[in-house]
Amino acid sequence: MKSDQHMYCHYYQAHVQRELCWFVTAVLKSYEHIAFDRTINTAESRFEFFVAPSTEYYFLELMSYFQQEGLVSHLNKQPNRLAQESEQV
Repeated sequence: MKSDQHMYCHYYQAHVQRELCWFVTAVLKSYEHIAFDRTINTAESRFEFFVAPSTEYYFLELMSYFQQEGLVSHLNKQPNRLAQESEQV
């Protein structure tokens, strides 16, 4: 039996340039099933990304490009907050 942790996507957070967050989210949506994104803190323009293990490589390639272009910064992988019993959507 697999552990519960394997039932969850990889989880990332990053700052997205406020003026172009619409562009970053549109590009992510154009790649079907690469990641689910949402704003976790609007004041800081901080986003969270839920990434399927099978698309993590492509997600990181895209994020690397966004970082080079200055659209995304402080990308970091964290434990999936939804895997924690005390966290809610």
